[in-house]
Amino acid sequence: MKHKQYSAVIVGSGIAGLYAAIKLQKEANLPNGILIITKTQLIESNSKYAQGGMVCVMPENKLDSTTLHIEDTIKAGAGLTDRKVAEFISKNSAKVVKELQNFGVNFDRDENNKLKFTKEAAHSVNRILHAGGDATGFCIENALVQYLLLQKDVDVYEETLAVEILKDSNNIVRGLVAYNYEKNEYTVIEAPAVILATGGIGQLYRYTTNPDITTGDGIALAYRAGAIVKDMEFVQFHPTAFALSDKGTMFLISEAVRGEGAKLVDKNGHTFMEKYDKRLELAPRDVVTRAIYNEMKETGVSNVYLNATHISEEKFEKRFPTIYGTCKECGINPSKDYIPVSPSAHYFMGGIKTEVNGTTSLKGLYAIGEAACTGLHGANRLASNSILECAVTAYELVNYLKTLNLSAEKVNDEKIKRTIEFYEDNIQQNKNENIESMFRRLKDLMWNNAGIIRNADKLNKAKEEIDKMFIELGRTYKCYSRNEYEMRNMLSVAKVIVDFALSRKESRGAHYREDFPEKDMIAKSQQSIA
Repeated sequence: MKHKQYSAVIVGSGIAGLYAAIKLQKEANLPNGILIITKTQLIESNSKYAQGGMVCVMPENKLDSTTLHIEDTIKAGAGLTDRKVAEFISKNSAKVVKELQNFGVNFDRDENNKLKFTKEAAHSVNRILHAGGDATGFCIENALVQYLLLQKDVDVYEETLAVEILKDSNNIVRGLVAYNYEKNEYTVIEAPAVILATGGIGQLYRYTTNPDITTGDGIALAYRAGAIVKDMEFVQFHPTAFALSDKGTMFLISEAVRGEGAKLVDKNGHTFMEKYDKRLELAPRDVVTRAIYNEMKETGVSNVYLNATHISEEKFEKRFPTIYGTCKECGINPSKDYIPVSPSAHYFMGGIKTEVNGTTSLKGLYAIGEAACTGLHGANRLASNSILECAVTAYELVNYLKTLNLSAEKVNDEKIKRTIEFYEDNIQQNKNENIESMFRRLKDLMWNNAGIIRNADKLNKAKEEIDKMFIELGRTYKCYSRNEYEMRNMLSVAKVIVDFALSRKESRGAHYREDFPEKDMIAKSQQSIA
C-alpha cells in the first residue's frame, strides 16, 4: 500500500472544496502541498447542478440589508437557525462574492453592467445573484476548476473515494485511506488537516435532483470516526422537479421560475396554493412541497404543473436557457405549455456538526458545504443560501488553517496501524452481486417511509429493513467495489436519518410527522455520535 503526505487533503470537488483549495494554496504555508480527492472527475459535483443562484447582500442593492436576510433565513429555518451563524454568513456575503469574481466567476449583469438580483421563495426582496441565466452552479464550479488548474502544489486524485478516517490513540485525525476503484488500489494519506466537502445525500431517495455521486460519503466517514452529527432528520424536498425527466436524477425546475411569477396549477389550469399558504408559490419549500404532495395524493395524479405562460418565449429562453432547452427537448414550450412538476429530494440541512470555520468535534477533521451542519439552515433551507454557506465557510476555514502548522508528519501510532491493516488484507472476497437491487430497495424504502410525510410505523419499518440490509451487505471495513462503499455509506446515513426522525416527535420545517402534526415550541436541534 502506498503512503503519501500532504499539508491538507480535501475530499470533494464542489464549490466548497475548490474554493478552499484555491484560498489555501494562495494564503497558507503548505510545505507538503494539497491533495483533492474526487469520486469521479474534478468538474463533477452536486454544486455543478445548482440553478437558481447565490444569495448576497450587496451594498449597491439598496432595498436589501443583512438584517432582512437574517430574518428571512430564521423564518425559513422554522425556529432552529442559529442566529449568530446567520449573522456571520450574511455579513460576509459581499466579501466572498467579490473574491469569487476575482477567481473568474461572472455573475449576470444588466445592460448598464450592474449585477442582476432576482427573488425566490421566502425572500423579502430581490437579493439572489445568478450566472448563465439558470446555470449558476456550473458557472461557479467551472470558473474555480479553471483557476485551480493554473495553481501549483495542488494534486488531484480522480475516480477515488476516501474510505476511512485515520484517528490516532489520542482521538486526533491524522489522515485517511483512499481507494482508487479504477485501479483497485489503496493509498494511505497522512495530513494534519482532513477537509470533508463531499456534498449531500440525495441518492438515498427514489426521486432526487442530485447526481448519482451524492451518497452521503463524507457524513458516513465522519460518523464512523466518531464525529458529532446534527439535525439529521431534516431533508429538503424541492417542490418542482421536472416530472418528465429520468427518475434516477430529476431535472430541477428552479424556484427562480416561480420568482418570476409562475403559478402552480392542476391539469385544468386551476391554482391551489391559496388553500395552503398566503404566500402562495413563494412560501417556504417545505410548505409548497407538502401542498403539491397533498394535491397529488388527493387527486391520484403523479404530478402537478407550473404555469409560466405569462413569460414570453424570448424572455424565458434568455433568463432560463437550461430549463428552456430541457423542456423543448421533451416537447414542451414553457411560454405556451404547462410544465409537469413533482417533489424530489434536493438538499440536506443536517450533517457533520461544525462551527462556521469548518471545525468538527474531532481535532484535525473539518467539514464544509452540504456535508456540514453549521446551524444556518435550521429545519428548512432558505433558497440559494447553500452556495453562500459553501463560500463563507470555506473562506473562514482557510483563515483558521493558515494559523496552524500544516507540516505533515510520519504517523507512528498503533491504533492507526491496526486500521490500515484491514485495508492491507489481500484476502479476495466475491463482490456483492445484490448491490444494484439494494440501491433500488433502499431508495424506495426511504422515499416511502422517511420522506415528505412520516410517522412512527413507517420509520420503524425503515429502521428494521436498514438493519437487515446491513447484514445483507456484510461489510464492516474493507469493501470490494465503489458500489459497495457507497451502499455502506448510504445505509449508515439512512439509519441515522431514521433514528433522528423517530426522536423528533413534532412537525417542523422539512420534517413532517403526521402522527405529531404540531410544532413543539420548546424542541431544539438534535445531535449524536456513533
